Amino acid sequence: MHPMPELIPMLKELRLSGVLDSLEQRNRQAIDQKMAYTDFLAMVIQDEIARRAQRKLDLALRRANFRNQKTIEEFDFTFNPNINRGLIMDLASCRFINEKVSAFIVGPCGTGKSHLAQALGHCAIRKGCDVAFTTQSAMLAKLNAARATHSYDRQFNNLIKVGLLIIDDFGLKPLRPPQDEDLHDIVSERYERRSTIITSNLDLNEWGEAFPNKLLGAATIDRLRHGAYKVVLDGISFRSPRDNPENPKKSLSKLSKSILAKGGEKS
Repeated sequence: MHPMPELIPMLKELRLSGVLDSLEQRNRQAIDQKMAYTDFLAMVIQDEIARRAQRKLDLALRRANFRNQKTIEEFDFTFNPNINRGLIMDLASCRFINEKVSAFIVGPCGTGKSHLAQALGHCAIRKGCDVAFTTQSAMLAKLNAARATHSYDRQFNNLIKVGLLIIDDFGLKPLRPPQDEDLHDIVSERYERRSTIITSNLDLNEWGEAFPNKLLGAATIDRLRHGAYKVVLDGISFRSPRDNPENPKKSLSKLSKSILAKGGEKS
């Protein structure tokens, strides 16, 4: 009698129904290789552990709300020869998260700031850290909208408790009250408790210009900068347009004129 029908309800009761995905294949493998029962059991359990780990990773990636599933392996270090690869790989180790400090990624548009920030977030998730990715505008707009629905405290607590908060495009739009206060409160609550990655087109000495209240801005930036790591991405944009191929007719016209100018000389 085939054991599968009897196993299905028992595995479901134990919340191990995922075992069924590979059980038949593993059973044939065990018979072919004349495995001991304990070896077969260990192999099936390892499959289940791998399935649960992948499911956990997939869920964490969805919760992080990344724009794209960028990884550090996909980042093109050769595009910008001046990039500090050693610093980036150190950040990819997630040591800065254990240190509970911030990391800044600054540079012109299109130099890979968002890609790198999300890639570091991906590294953090693989290390078991919970991550949230957002832009400055989206984060502050969501908080402001939460005031109208009396859910501000819940939204605020989610932001201050997440293991790694990634704020993209800081300073792209000037802050307005109460946005500057909300950002200050988030930074203050996370200070020396959680790590934050911030990307910006502005250099650090320009960040204060984003705040209408200069005193509040100085206090916010001072907390962010304490012990923080800074990655500078400079150079041309990844989004530079391709050169359009020259019109063949124009190229032929230029060649004809060149030949005529040389008295009809052929190569």
